[in-house]
Amino acid sequence: MRDILFAASIALAVSIALTPILVRVFTRVKLGQEIRAEGPQSHQAKRGTPTMGGIAIVIGMWAGYLGSHLIGLGSNSPGMSASGLLVLGLATALGIVGFLDDFIKLSRRRNLGLTAKGKYIGQFGAAIIFGVLALRFPNSTGLTPASRHVSIVRDTWLSLTPILFLLAVCFLVVAWSNAVNITDGLDGLAAGSMGLTLGAYVLITFWQYTNACTTRPGAGCYAVRDPLDLALVCAAAGGACVGFLWWNAAPAKIFMGDTGSLALGGLLAGLSITTRTELLMVVVGALFCAEILSVLLQIVVFRSTSRRLFKMAPLHHHFELSSWPETTVSIRFWLLAAIASAAGLMAFYGEFLVLADPV
Repeated sequence: MRDILFAASIALAVSIALTPILVRVFTRVKLGQEIRAEGPQSHQAKRGTPTMGGIAIVIGMWAGYLGSHLIGLGSNSPGMSASGLLVLGLATALGIVGFLDDFIKLSRRRNLGLTAKGKYIGQFGAAIIFGVLALRFPNSTGLTPASRHVSIVRDTWLSLTPILFLLAVCFLVVAWSNAVNITDGLDGLAAGSMGLTLGAYVLITFWQYTNACTTRPGAGCYAVRDPLDLALVCAAAGGACVGFLWWNAAPAKIFMGDTGSLALGGLLAGLSITTRTELLMVVVGALFCAEILSVLLQIVVFRSTSRRLFKMAPLHHHFELSSWPETTVSIRFWLLAAIASAAGLMAFYGEFLVLADPV
């Protein structure tokens, strides 16, 4: 628990200190956000706000993770693990894809960065490398960072072939990274929601650690390779998001951009795979699922009926156009993210109770 607190504290301090530096640098070189013309008109006033603040989040999460391990060297704490490094590596790779997208937008002074094909190539490439490596690096008990079994709260009986597993990884990485990217449309919305989601996963991974099959075998134990190290990753990423939120809350001084949103989406995908909770993540991250689902439904309904299901998609824009102030939308969506996180935790713990004490 001490290492988890160190990871969160270091990431928070680095992120909250680095973000205003980025604001000053990006303002000086005039790297300001371009606002899409078809968005809410109230957002046009945000044109020129510095973006690519996700750099602070990525650096903060790495600083928290590495710093907690450096502090733990003198206390015989477990070292860095394959699972933790792979999840952070996936997030960083997608952050680089997002950075390229942001940089092209800013350098060309337009709201179009990488082409859809270019972005998908980057996402699929990162996902395939992650998926291949996640089935390697077995520990002393034979556990690898990922398994080919379909998982709800833990692995089920259904096992995928290697090819199907890689396709599933690609789907999860693209889906979660785009879901968080779409959610990042209001001041503080994505950063605050991610902080709540990652907070829930700190508890999930720490509980997996205290009830791991390698140390506490028995009914309800968890066959996860490196749950404690994944808890450090969650704590560091959550701390980095909260530190960034200090400057990103309305009125935002800086946006995370695709650099941050794609990285955080990749982080969720990697965590769901390495903790064996791919379907549980849908509950914990229900807000992000609702946001991307609203876009898909809007497209399907409009193409089928030539009518719009929502006033504007994604969902947060619908409420903006329903005369909700931006801060009201963000805070209420944070509450929804908190409810989803609590529901996911209850499902996770309830499943453990059923297995540990079936009577």
